[in-house]
Amino acid sequence: MFFVFILLFLVVLFLANALKVTREYERAVIFRLGRLIATKGPGLIILIPFIDRMERVSLRTVAMDVPPQDIITMDNVSVKVNAVLYFRVLYPDLAIVKVEDYLFATSQLAQTTLRSILGQAELDELLSQREKINEDLQKIIDSQTDPWGVKVTLVEIKHVDLPHEMQRAMAKQAEAERERRAKVIHARGELEASEQLSEAARIMSKDPAAIQLRYLQTLTDVAAENNSTTIFPIPIDFFEPFLKK
Repeated sequence: MFFVFILLFLVVLFLANALKVTREYERAVIFRLGRLIATKGPGLIILIPFIDRMERVSLRTVAMDVPPQDIITMDNVSVKVNAVLYFRVLYPDLAIVKVEDYLFATSQLAQTTLRSILGQAELDELLSQREKINEDLQKIIDSQTDPWGVKVTLVEIKHVDLPHEMQRAMAKQAEAERERRAKVIHARGELEASEQLSEAARIMSKDPAAIQLRYLQTLTDVAAENNSTTIFPIPIDFFEPFLKK
């Protein structure tokens, strides 16, 4: 009886070490006596106990947050910039064999590349040309991680933290720009109004009756707006037709 119990225990131990299951998004990198032999999965995998060793690698896209980096731009402005990195493993065997920890290595590479690329840009370029900078970061980091079997699909700058002095200066600049635009619009309106008035005066000067009609319209407007008595001088030209009769 004791012998049967020991036999069952050994069978269970053998199966526990020999049978492995990997999910749909996982791959198993198999080493036999330290030598890479295959990449298997998903599904059931049979190993030789105590001889084969398995490393699991996820093929899902990883969203990695790049911590804020202190950066000095080309125009000597100190800023803090953080980003997010999206990547996934294409070749599990390379991700295990070529680098000790591909997650840590990719994170460090993203931080150093972020400082290097943004340090070559000016502040205005950093704020207005993010798409171009994101593409440059993606291409550079992807070329560095390619030997590891890692594909970097996207790099996005999340936030640019400016010094308080720079924020106040930019706010003043924006306010001055808004005031300039308002003055330009006001001056343009005055110019258009003066052109219209000049055109109206030119047309009315050709016909004295038009001037008299405008005069009567003004009297009507004044009488409608004010209840008090208004003394309004009437030009002598208005009575000229009656004087002739």
